[in-house]
Amino acid sequence: MTGAPTGPRPLRLASYNVEWFNALFDDRGRLLETLDASSRYQVTKADQLTALGIVFNALDADGIMIIEGPDQGSRRSTVRALETFARAYGLRACRAVHGFASETEQEIAFLYDPDRITAHHDPQGDPAPSHGAPGAPRFDTGLRADLDQDGVAELIRFSKPPLELAVSTDGRDLRLIGVHAKSKAPHGPMSKAEFSRISIENRRKQLAECQWLRRRIDEHLDRAETLVVMGDFNDGPGLDEYEKLFGHSGVEIALGLEAPPERRLFDPHADMALTSRIGIMPTTARFWLAPKKRFFEALLDFIMVTPDLAARAPDWRIWHPFTDPAVMAVPELRDALLTASDHFPVTLDIPL
Repeated sequence: MTGAPTGPRPLRLASYNVEWFNALFDDRGRLLETLDASSRYQVTKADQLTALGIVFNALDADGIMIIEGPDQGSRRSTVRALETFARAYGLRACRAVHGFASETEQEIAFLYDPDRITAHHDPQGDPAPSHGAPGAPRFDTGLRADLDQDGVAELIRFSKPPLELAVSTDGRDLRLIGVHAKSKAPHGPMSKAEFSRISIENRRKQLAECQWLRRRIDEHLDRAETLVVMGDFNDGPGLDEYEKLFGHSGVEIALGLEAPPERRLFDPHADMALTSRIGIMPTTARFWLAPKKRFFEALLDFIMVTPDLAARAPDWRIWHPFTDPAVMAVPELRDALLTASDHFPVTLDIPL
């Protein structure tokens, strides 16, 4: 007696912000498996790498959008470092692709299983001139936008240009966009007035980035393309008091909540945050606040999909060490998630 035939297994995509992944590699892309301190508080480089190996193997994803990936520059290669990491820890997602280099030491890259996926960098939009252009120019160039409504357009640039990928799997074509939007939190000592001023400026910049992203999303919707937008938005519904000043979050802009249903993206965790009336909200990141002597959690990482994918009833999961029972049941994985990064992975299983 034979069982019922089974179709292809669901495609698993993950988004994972790895805190200062770059510090775990030398200039030749070799792993720094040493007892030196990593950029994680009270964590050695060897311990962080071991923890990341455990997490990536547990995810067993077909494709992982890595946020804060190793640096790309004249001496360092994001792709070389990630493929070295994948070989060292036996990952089937062993091929890496990278797009436009970041202005920081934090790159957006995609690590994938070449037996399941083909992927290449495929940027959209026309390059803008040095002074920028309106609309949705290519993400490594500049956008002209009036941020403070004073009638004067300003030049906006992504410090971390989104990664645009053309992906094929199981005979189906997808578009993927990896995102790391600008952080809104000011850093360093400053007066309350200075903190407020910088917070508002950062919020305007973050919203402008999300508007630029949304225009690109609209272009894909116009072409009836299947799209997944994933990454760290450094934002979420109700995250800070400045949202009231602007009336919405960058996440709401990217989702297109003011658009007709057929032009909205969907993420169930964002939906929970937007509709919850009793303060119940999933979280994807955990930060230590020294003045308060406690951890603060936030919903920052999302995987948004177009309506055609949402209709396939995909399964989203936040690999949170304290709220996911399957993770809590495996102490090695729970501890690895806490050691590896200040963010937790989000996965999406899509039946194709």
